[in-house]
This record gives sequence, C-alpha cells and structure tokens, in this order.
Amino acid sequence: MLSKVEVTFSIGGMTCAACSSRVEKGIKRMNGVEDVHVNLTTERAKVTFDSSETNMGILKEKVEQLGYEIRLQKADFDVRGMTCAACSSRIEKKLNRLPGVQNATVNLALETATVDYVDGAIDISDMKDAVSKIGFRLEEKKEASIQIDAKQKDMETQLGKFLFAAILTLPLFWSMVTHFEFTSFIWMPDMFMNPWVQLALATPVQFVVGAQFYVGAYKALRNKSANMDVLVALGTSAAYFYSIYLGYEAMHLGIVMPDLYFETSAVIITLIVLGKLFEARAKGKTNQAIQKLLGLQVKTATVLRGKEAVTVALEEVQVHDWLLVKPGEKIPVDGEIIEGQSAIDESMITGESMPVVKQVGDEVIGSTMNKNGSITMKATKVGKDTALAQIIHIVENAQGSKANIQRMTDKVSGIFVPVVVVIAILTFFIWYLLVTPGDLGAALIPTISILVIACPCALGLATPTSIMAGSGRAAELGLLFKGGEHLENTQSIQTVVLDKTGTVTKGEPVVTDFIHDGSYDEETLLKLVASSENKSEHPLAQAIVQHAKDSMVSLLETEQFEAIPGHGVRAQVDGHIIIIGTRKLFRNSQIDFCDAKSEMQRLENEGKTAILIAVNNEYKGLIAVADTVKETSKQAVERLTKLGLEVMMLTGDNKRTAHSIATQVGIEHVIAEVIPEEKSAVIKKLQQQGKKVAMVGDGLNDAPALAVADIGMAIGTGTDVAIEAADITLMRGDLNSVADAIIMSRKTMTNIKQNLFFAFVYNTFGIPIAAIGLLAPWVAGAAMAFSSVSVVLNALRLQKAKIVQTGLERE
Repeated sequence: MLSKVEVTFSIGGMTCAACSSRVEKGIKRMNGVEDVHVNLTTERAKVTFDSSETNMGILKEKVEQLGYEIRLQKADFDVRGMTCAACSSRIEKKLNRLPGVQNATVNLALETATVDYVDGAIDISDMKDAVSKIGFRLEEKKEASIQIDAKQKDMETQLGKFLFAAILTLPLFWSMVTHFEFTSFIWMPDMFMNPWVQLALATPVQFVVGAQFYVGAYKALRNKSANMDVLVALGTSAAYFYSIYLGYEAMHLGIVMPDLYFETSAVIITLIVLGKLFEARAKGKTNQAIQKLLGLQVKTATVLRGKEAVTVALEEVQVHDWLLVKPGEKIPVDGEIIEGQSAIDESMITGESMPVVKQVGDEVIGSTMNKNGSITMKATKVGKDTALAQIIHIVENAQGSKANIQRMTDKVSGIFVPVVVVIAILTFFIWYLLVTPGDLGAALIPTISILVIACPCALGLATPTSIMAGSGRAAELGLLFKGGEHLENTQSIQTVVLDKTGTVTKGEPVVTDFIHDGSYDEETLLKLVASSENKSEHPLAQAIVQHAKDSMVSLLETEQFEAIPGHGVRAQVDGHIIIIGTRKLFRNSQIDFCDAKSEMQRLENEGKTAILIAVNNEYKGLIAVADTVKETSKQAVERLTKLGLEVMMLTGDNKRTAHSIATQVGIEHVIAEVIPEEKSAVIKKLQQQGKKVAMVGDGLNDAPALAVADIGMAIGTGTDVAIEAADITLMRGDLNSVADAIIMSRKTMTNIKQNLFFAFVYNTFGIPIAAIGLLAPWVAGAAMAFSSVSVVLNALRLQKAKIVQTGLERE
C-alpha cells in the first residue's frame, strides 16, 4: 500500500526554462516519485511521492546534485509541557519525521525548539498541530525579554504549588519522623495518625499539586511513550492507593492506627516540585548573559523633528532619523555622526577601556556611552539590525543549539524510562515472590523507590545547561560562538593559523619610505601612485592615499583601474600606465627592477612592505609601508603555545616582511606570499595532515579560509563577510581572545563531562540501591530532585569562570 505525500517547495538557482525542465526530469526519474511539476515563474515544485521509498532529504540531495537548491526557512519556538529529556527527545523525533522538516533541535534547558524546514513543503501550523497531538505545545518564539518574564511567572506558579504542598505534607512528614525508635520522644498530635486525616491531607497533594504528573504521564502513554511523569505518577499512585486499601482493611479488622504510606506519596511530590522550583531558578540564571545584554539597551531616544527634539520609545526610531545624544547618554541605535564630536566608550563591544574620539562621518554603535560631547547622528541600523541585537541573536542561537556530545545522551534518554519501568516490575515480583513472599507492602517500597529515584532529567540537562552557561560567559568575554557544536569543537584544535594584517598587526599601515629614481619629482610620482591606489580597498593602498593627503598632494581621476588580488594594481592616470605591486607582478609584466632589489631587501629586513612602482612599464621607484604589531600579539602567541598549540602565520606579504613580523611575536612557522584564493588550499593541506585547524582573520580575503577551517575565528573589528563566514566572532581586536575561546571551550567540555559522569553514576548506583531495599521512597524522591539541581548548579559555575592571562585574570 502506497503512502502518498504531496509537497510544494521553493527552488533557487533556476534562470530559464531549461533549468526547470532539468529539475523536473531529474526528480521524475527518482524511485517513488509519482508526479512532479516545476514552475519557473514561481520557482516552486510540486511533487507527489511514496514516503516509503523517498523523502524530503533525498529530494533535497537530488536537487542539489542537479546544481540548484531547495530553499530552507528557520523557525524558533518556545516549547510548553516538557518535564524531562524523554519529552524533548520525543518532540524532536516527531518534528524530524514531518515531511519538509530538514532538521529539528529541541533544547530541554531553554525549553525551545529550532526547526529548519523546506519553504512551501510544510508550514508552522503543521508543526504546531503535530506537536500538540503528542501532548505538548509550540509557541512562536518571543523576544528574549518576554521569555524571561514568562519564565519568572512559571517560577512563581511553581513556588505557589510547593508552598501549598508543603503545608499539607508537613503533618504527614511529622508523623513519619516519629515512627523511628530514636525519634519516638518527639511529641505528635494523635490526629495526625488518623487514616481519614492523612487521606484528607494527602489527596490534594496527590491530585492537585500532582496533577501535572498525571497529565504528563497520560499524554506520554497516549502516544506510546514514557517520561519522568510516568515514573512519578506510577510510584506515588502505588503508595497512595495502597494506603487507601490498608485503611479500608484496617476498618474491617478494627485496627486503630494502621501503617499507611500517604506520607510517602505526599513527600515525594512535594520534594519533586521543590526540585523543579530550584531547577527552574537555576536554569533562569543560565540566561544571565542575555539579561545583561538586554540591560545595555536604552528605552528611549531623542529624535529631531524639524527644529524640535522629541523623546520617543526606542522601537519608534526609524532608519535615517536624526537623533540628538547628549553627554552621559547612551547611543540609542547604530548610526553615523552628522554634527559634533565626542569621546565614545565602546568597551561593551570592543573591550577597549579607553574612549574613542568620534567626529563627523564616523560610525557609532548603539548602547555605547557618549562621554563628553553633544552629537547629532543619523540612524543607519535599528531594531534587530543593530550590533547589540545581532550579538543577542548569536548568543541565543548558541544557547539553543545542540552539541554533538548531546546526541548520545538523547539516545539513552529515549529508552531510559521504559527500561526503568521493566526493572521496577521485576524488582516487585522478586520481592513479592522470593524476598518477602506475599508481603505486598514490603515489595512496594523498593519498587516505588526505583520509579522515583530514576530520572532522565539529569542526563537531559547535562549538556544544554553547560552550553548555555559557557556560551553566555564567553559572550561576556567578547567571544561569540555561533553554535554549541563550535563551542564543543574548539577544544580539539591543534593548529592555529593567524592572518597577518589586521590580526597579528594593527591593520593600519603607514608609509615610512618613498624612494624614486629622479625621472619624476617626488610630488608628481606620489600623485600618480596615490591616484592609482585611490580605488583600492587594500589597507596598504589606503596608507599610500592617506600619505598623499597628509603631504597636501591633490589626487587625479583614475581613467582605468584593475586590482590584481595578492599582487597589486594596474591603472591609467593622466595618460600614464601605472603598475604598483610585488616582484611577481613586475616579473609577469616583464618590468626590470634590478636596481631596487638591494633596497627592497633592506626595507623588508626591517619588517616593512616594499611596493614597486612602474610608469609606462618602466621601474620608477618604490614605496615602503609598515604595519605595527599589536601590543598584545606576542603575549597571545605565548599563551597559545603554552596551551600546546602549533601557531602559524599565513599572509600574502613577502617572506622577509612576514618573517620579521613573525619573529617579533614569537611565531616560528610562516607561510608567505599566498594569494587570497590559495589560503583555503593551505588550510585544507594542513587538515589532510590530520590536524584540527583554526583560522583567525579579519579581511574579505580571509573568508574562504575561515569557512574551510575546522573552526573559523573572525576578529570583530574586521569585515562583515569575514564575520559571517566564521564560527566564532572575537569582538575584541585582541589575539588573546583566541586563547580565551579555546580555554572557554575546554572548560565547558570539562563541565559537560562532569555533568554526564554524575548523571550516569547517580542512576547506575541509585537504581540498584533502591532495588535491594536500602532506600526509603521519600529519600529517593529527594535524591531525584537533587540530581537535576546539582547538574544545573555545576553548569552555573561556568558563569564565574576566570581565564588566567599571564598573571592577570580576565573577569
């Protein structure tokens, strides 16, 4: 019997009818595909297929093989109703089975879900319906501040339940304590031993406070699954209903004060609710980084409406609005200064403690502090586009993502509860038939203890809470991990490859020497050279142009311009053909520069970059540019070396200059004269040698290498393209951040392993101890509550993690 599925999805990359025809024919040839229609105009495909033979994943692979792409969308949800790892695992499996869903990740600690799905093949309402059928609820994700408020309300509700349960449970617990010989001296009102009083006290706890466990258990069992709620409902119900049976039997036998187990069920529920309250509060603290970032945002802005200054809510600020920012106020949004100048404290973004002087034309970042001057600025980025909003988004994504190590625990959690139920049943029959034949009460005690003490929560929380706390702490240190997998993988890095310009050096080169052969006077030659470089975005070109402006040399119009990546430029200015660049460029252009070789060598030995100049294919001189090393680069390289890492420098600069810079900072391995296109090939070659490689860069030409590396780290002061291609953004233009990122990754992974060890050991020893009858059910309940809380508390230690930096501590 065919299981027909009909999906409609968007396809990118089609340019003509031949494209749509090719896609249609390619899909039609696939096994299980019954019908396919591809519309070029709407760029959509409608496919009917047999789900037993193919699926959306296979369709996606086929479309990609044909040279096109199925467009994916991303949806973020808050998940309601989860109580343990078995719940999150079940929701994740359900979402991943939906046609059109490419990948779904559910985070128990954050109570969120992230779904990558095929645009058109499924919509958000389908996902919500599917999840609601298994007893949970998906809500489209709210702003971080709203989420925090919602979690606060949940905690208040949980606190109310605990207080209600504690008041009713206290008399039952009192009566239980006085049962022991060594506590028999404690006074207790006789009424607390009355079966009817105990029933009256235990019933609201069992069915009002404990209703959440029954509801959760029903939903799980209805969908042929099991979770923590099933264990708690089974264990407490056994104690509660067996007590009713004993009370009923005692009435017929005339026993005044029978031994009942109402206190067992009530104490277990109360302790578990208390544990959930502690757990919720601790999990709330893992969002501390998000809360701090949200606290940096201003609430209002002063907008100029004509001649009038009007105070408006931040949400009302539009792009191109003119804003007035007075001394001592925060910059409301990202923008550009139109009038005035001031010193801006950008430490919250860059980590630089000294304020930066900004004037007309300079960019300013939202939420940074205007120190001492009144400025008028034009808003260029507002709302979700601002730098701070992007940082918050990256941190949220990292906290909500799933590390590879978590997939193992997810598999264990998926089968954990059914296995525990089987163990509990076997234990019951062993006790009832062999250990204490016919004694139902004696057999129930270890059974209840097993059901209560065994909980997959600690396993489910072990990894995500550490990822949340670790990535949050990293963000406070200016390290933005774009996903949990990157936070996990960084600790395995063996080789760190550093770009030179803007990474090891400041990236702000200046002209140090200008040598010419005398056929042109210095001003004329400088005018031709600077005019040729004026259209180039390379830092060396900008240094030459700035030198000309500082020398009061006016620039000419460039008639033709060609940038030759990694080599130089070729331009036509004032009728002259100007070639500026490297030895290789001059050799390829067959220009003789023998007269310059000794001078070039001298300059390069001094750590300067010597650039050859030719006019009309004849050598006319050279210009030397030097880029100073960052003050912290040498210290950072020492730290990386002490961490056991191999440090290399990769640059397009010549070998002499590269080795001079490398010597200054203590780098032994240098790969120089590499054009941008070859940088990624160098990274691949290192990977082929079995090395785990991190690439650190800041420029447009570093983007391919950043993408290819096992971990790409972009200096946050660099280009947007480099930052987009990288796995980690280092917000501070300081190489110490590379060492910080690796240390933070190692600390986080150590923390995860500690959590997993505790969770596995807890269940490995807890269940056998309960099975042999050495654990009272209420103690088991307390242990179960403590297990989850202890895992979260251990993860929270990451929020106080200190990274030692040669005698200093990076707070």
